[in-house]
Amino acid sequence: MTEKRIVITEFGTYAYPDPCKNIFSRFFSYFKGVEVTDNALVNVYPVGEDFYACTETNFITRIDPENLETIKKVDVSKYISVNGVTAHPHIENDGTVFNIGNCFGKNFSLAYNIVRIPPLKADKKDPITKCEVVVQFPCSDRFKPSYVHSFGLTPNYIVFVETPVKINLLKFLSSWSLWGANYMDCFESNENMGVWMHVADKKKGKYLNIKYRTSPFNLFHHINTYEDNGFLVVDLCTWKGYEFVYNYLYLANLRENWEEVKKNAQKAPQPEVRRYVLPLNIEKADTGKNLITLPNTTATAILRSDDTIWLEPEVIFSGPRQAFEFPQINYTKYSGKLYTYAYGLGLNHFVPDRLCKMNVKTKETWVWQETDAYPSEPIFVSQPDGLEEDDGVILSIVISPGSGPKPAYLLILSAKDMSEVARAEVDINIPVTFHGLFKKA
Repeated sequence: MTEKRIVITEFGTYAYPDPCKNIFSRFFSYFKGVEVTDNALVNVYPVGEDFYACTETNFITRIDPENLETIKKVDVSKYISVNGVTAHPHIENDGTVFNIGNCFGKNFSLAYNIVRIPPLKADKKDPITKCEVVVQFPCSDRFKPSYVHSFGLTPNYIVFVETPVKINLLKFLSSWSLWGANYMDCFESNENMGVWMHVADKKKGKYLNIKYRTSPFNLFHHINTYEDNGFLVVDLCTWKGYEFVYNYLYLANLRENWEEVKKNAQKAPQPEVRRYVLPLNIEKADTGKNLITLPNTTATAILRSDDTIWLEPEVIFSGPRQAFEFPQINYTKYSGKLYTYAYGLGLNHFVPDRLCKMNVKTKETWVWQETDAYPSEPIFVSQPDGLEEDDGVILSIVISPGSGPKPAYLLILSAKDMSEVARAEVDINIPVTFHGLFKKA
């Protein structure tokens, strides 16, 4: 704000250096290391009694939950071997935090570490100082890690989906300071790998070397993952194909007139909510057969002669240029367990214009939508004495720039039928948000 310009390179915007600095200054700044953004705009999550705002780097920002003031910036790479961690950790009911980030593994090749932060103990010592690596997943490409945004967790297993959207590490390290690259410039797609799914035993900290493979897609958000009679059921918000969806989300594209926005969205990877079922018990004698014996799913898993298991999904939701994204569930009671309902933000040609509830068993949907109203991620808040899975309310920040003097409001919906319970209007503009959490007062 002081400089009236972006001074640290962000995800899609390069921070041009001071015009007074010449190429040699930029060259030496390269050797001092990349200045990584601490723009913690993606999510907020608890660690012990503290709350942290985060993005997808190695920096997380501790905040005061009462007034949202910054308390301190924490570099997680000082405590654990990761280059960065996702903004979608899993929080268990006892306060244990699991997350994933890429790292340098054996022989300088890249890998992905699952990190565990323990709950707060009687000594009241900061749990982050006690974090540890639980298990390491191998990388399909020695020098090009996949972009990781979230992962799946059950009581006994960890699921990591490795997509063909890759980070070119050489480009990241060399071009960054010298040639003015940003994060987006370092992404590329592997057109041949498809998607690899990895599973680890959570309690034993052991990687299960089962080679799950499927056709290419982009992935940002897991909906839920659970165990069912020797199978892992993995529900995902996918975007079909290997091309990176973010290529279509530059402001220049989104600021076009509506017809141009729709044309751009038609060229992009198409969204689909999918259910994959991963068999855990593999017998060589079953080569060529569908290993899935669960009822009530059309997903398949074929054991091939090269010992890979080819997965085909059950499609739970699919509509032309209509995405079900930013998914939420009754997380406290149903994360990692058999569940029925998911809530999501409806994207119409990438524009958020509705809130959706979906029955993942019957595929029935409920929708809240208003003209000139642009909601954000639906946050499920369980009714304190609720007995059923959908006993509660949905919270969403809605911006409504074209509907009178009140430009934004907090919307409260019934989680049963998506009908409006209340709204709290404000007189200020609120930026479009990504993720957040409900904290009891």
